[in-house]
Parts: sequence; C-alpha cells; structure tokens
Amino acid sequence: MDEGFSSSRREGGSEAGNVLELEKSSFGDVDAQAEDEEEDDQPLSLSWPDSCHKRITYLLIIPIVLPLWLTLPDVRKPTAQRFFPISFIGSICWIAAFSYLMVWWAHQVGETIGITEEIMGLTILAAGTSIPDLITSVIVARKGLGDMAVSSSVGSNIFDITVGLPFPWLLWSFINNMSPVKVSSNGLFCAIVLLFIMLLFVIISIAACKWRMSKMLGFIMFMLYFVFLVLSVMLEDKVLTCPVSI
Repeated sequence: MDEGFSSSRREGGSEAGNVLELEKSSFGDVDAQAEDEEEDDQPLSLSWPDSCHKRITYLLIIPIVLPLWLTLPDVRKPTAQRFFPISFIGSICWIAAFSYLMVWWAHQVGETIGITEEIMGLTILAAGTSIPDLITSVIVARKGLGDMAVSSSVGSNIFDITVGLPFPWLLWSFINNMSPVKVSSNGLFCAIVLLFIMLLFVIISIAACKWRMSKMLGFIMFMLYFVFLVLSVMLEDKVLTCPVSI
C-alpha cells in the first residue's frame, strides 16, 4: 500500500512538473512575443550597427531609408503620433515615386539587354512589386496570423487587377479625349486561361495539404509559378502559338 501511495505521489509530482514546465514555456513564448512586439514598436534608429551582417544590410537599405526618415514623421514616437495622416499620405507618395523609378530602370535595362516589355513585366516587375506583399505576409505569419497572410496576398492581387490596372488607363483616357487604350500581347488570351488554370491548381494544392501552410505547399507553389512563368514567356516569344488572338 505504501508502494502504491509513493508511486501515485511520484506520478502526481511528475504531472505537476509537466504542468509547470508547460506554463513556463507558454509564459516564455508570451514574453518572447511581447519582446518582439516591443522591438517592432521602437522608433527607427539610424545608428551604426555592431555586427558585420547588420552593417551590410544597413549600407544596402540606407539609400531608401534615409529619405523616408527625413520626410516622414515616425508615428512610433509619442510626440509624432498626431502626424499620422502626413505619414500615411507621404508613404503613398514615396511608393509612387519608387514604383516609377523601378519601372523606368527596368525598361532601360530591358532595352539595353534586348528583353521585351512583356517579359520584363512577367519577371522583374512582377517580382519587384510583390516584395512588399511578401514582407507583409511574412511579418503577420510570424505573429501566428496565417489567415491574414493568405488574405493579404490574395487581396493585394485583386486590388492590383481591379484598381491598380484600370485607374491609370482611365486617367490616360481622360487626358487623351477618352480614346481607348490599346493592349498588344502575343498570347494574352492563353495567358488569362493559364492564370485561371493555375488558380484552380492552387486551390487543389491547398486542399491536398489539408488547408495548412507547410513546406510541401510552399514547394508546390514555387513549381506552379515556375511552370506559369515558363509557359507565359514561351507564349510571348511565340515558341508556343496561342490559337486565339485578341
């Protein structure tokens, strides 16, 4: 009977220890998350970093960060929180300026190397404009907001197609007496059909991974993008002929 009592005490003690370890780990995760959030809420500092890796990153991003730091109020400072409308509008203006420069530089590089505008749009410009979406999705995914990360990637592309693309066309039409915008592409119809097929494969891939974001799902997404990119470039270079021309 004493042995049974002592064994039950040992089991109870081990269970209590497991509970305490679980509580410590959970509190540790909460503290780590709180520390990360505190670091994100700190105002931007342009001080010279200590490590070599951070110094290289510092030198690479300082041409972009410095004009933003000089022109936009950092609303993470208590004294600058009331200037958030200026930061918001100024950020939009800087995005427009950087986007214009990126398109202009990509166009010049394409003309120099001999790459067509369609292929530049499918490769360099598509990747460049998607980097902010990638960074946003990574930030919210690390905070455990996977639904927000997926919704952000889908919503941003829908916004680009329904607002970002027609709005400059509408402005161009107003400036040029409501004349239509002519779009020329060798395989535009087949590219649109290919886009819908890829969307179907994306939904099937997510369902096959049991609606969970995993490494396998990421690998499948990369493969789908590679296939889409190769087929689109082949259509633009007329390696593959689209049966429907518009």
